[in-house]
Amino acid sequence: MSDSHDDTRIERDSMGELEVPSAALYGAQTQRAVNNFPVSGQRMPAPFIRALILAKAAAARANVELQQIDPALGDAIVTACQQLLEGDFMAHFPVDVFQTGSGTSSNMNANEVIATLASRILGDKVSANDHVNCGQSSNDIIPTTIHVSAAIELHERLLPALGHLLKVLCDKSLEVQPYVKTGRTHLMDAMPVRMSQVLDGWGQQIQANIEHLRGLQPSLQALAQGGTAVGTGVNAHSRFAEQFCQELTGLTGVNFTTGSNFFALIGSQDTAVAVSGQLKTTAVSLMKIANDLRWMNSGPLAGLAEIELEALQPGSSIMPGKVNPVIPEAAAMVAAQVIGNDSVISIAGQSGNFELNVMLPVIADNLLYSLQLLTNVSRLLADRAIASFKVNQPKLREALERNPILVTALNPIIGYLKAAEIAKQAYREGRPIIEVALEHTDLPRAQLEQLLDPEKLTEGGL
Repeated sequence: MSDSHDDTRIERDSMGELEVPSAALYGAQTQRAVNNFPVSGQRMPAPFIRALILAKAAAARANVELQQIDPALGDAIVTACQQLLEGDFMAHFPVDVFQTGSGTSSNMNANEVIATLASRILGDKVSANDHVNCGQSSNDIIPTTIHVSAAIELHERLLPALGHLLKVLCDKSLEVQPYVKTGRTHLMDAMPVRMSQVLDGWGQQIQANIEHLRGLQPSLQALAQGGTAVGTGVNAHSRFAEQFCQELTGLTGVNFTTGSNFFALIGSQDTAVAVSGQLKTTAVSLMKIANDLRWMNSGPLAGLAEIELEALQPGSSIMPGKVNPVIPEAAAMVAAQVIGNDSVISIAGQSGNFELNVMLPVIADNLLYSLQLLTNVSRLLADRAIASFKVNQPKLREALERNPILVTALNPIIGYLKAAEIAKQAYREGRPIIEVALEHTDLPRAQLEQLLDPEKLTEGGL
């Protein structure tokens, strides 16, 4: 390395010399990637870079334990990683998401930055390839980092957020248990349901998503590390994979294990595709809840107006006093984005050509984006829409009293055809079903009141 200009320096790699910003911690290979991929201006996600740095620290510890690098050198690498994680590490990782499909540029970016810092700490030259990357290949460290970053985000952020949403749904269900509303199928009036039954249904959707995501955790926490270039483990110590997982578990608090087959974990991204598929299912669940909230809140005069969502901001720049269901709308947009991310991941997952998937960076970016969006919007939906909505009891009662579908309860006594005639007349004349039933049946009012009681009808059975 030698000086070129005040604002740049000359770095060398296997392809020759290259100018690099003087203040940059990275070297020639990172700069080549910056030059080669001016595509989106979008860097790899911070959780991915954080996981990559943690993986480098775990690798250094494992290599010291296995006597592959000198302990002082390993300590310098680990300290460099710690320094990065304690600061604004993203400033040192400028490589675009749309780069080489193996993520080699991001791997070398980390190797070069850590090597620079470690060299300063050690007071001697630390090699990006021979030391920081010891026992590794981009082809196993990048698939490993995808799993590690997604596993940490799932464990530390999304599952707790979904758990919070579930608790809020359960608490709100208890609060609204006394209220009965008109059920709807095909968006048309149907038999009555308790408001709590609606929320319990939503809660079961979230519970199922939590269970399915937890079921994927063991696969996500099984790592490709140790397979190196093509899955054979060339140039890595025979116990490196096991030691690496032990060290990484200690650093993260998440139980990582060695994958049972490196060829599958390097040549494919089936686990990432599966996790993304479950994130898509979670998004679909949130979309259903968000849309139900929007319909129930619609109005307040010309809609259902069954509930009143918390007023958070003016709803219109031209219509004074308008308030919109902004949180459910945001949740619906998140759901759409996650569904789109899953399509990208599904296509990218098909790019496992022989011994390597070559769309790893875009898989990482979209998977972590989905995890982030679902985490944030789950808490938002819980706290600013579900926990705070108010029930409009007069509106619920008014709709129930005029709901001709309540006549369904009379089917076993007067038959379907007779009940249909009563329902149609009640709807046509805008009269309560009990009044029309009194005119067209021999049933006394007391019995009709019992049979047509909306609260009893929410309990099912005969």
